[in-house]
Amino acid sequence: MVLIDRPLFRRHGRRFAHLVSDVSLGELHRAASELGLGGGFHHDHYDVPEELVPAVLARGIPQVDSREIVARLHAAGLR
Repeated sequence: MVLIDRPLFRRHGRRFAHLVSDVSLGELHRAASELGLGGGFHHDHYDVPEELVPAVLARGIPQVDSREIVARLHAAGLR
């Protein structure tokens, strides 16, 4: 399942959320492509600018706590 957390991470004067998959990197890359995310991939997640988070949520991707994202990545062996 593809998940996103809240945009809490600050970089370059902006806030970002993390888009992950708890299934596979293939699933994550497909979702990022469908969402039009061209860059921002970092080992096991995509950085999503705060202004794009509503569009991600509108696609039905659940928003979860950052701790849950980390736990799911570990459980899936992706981190």
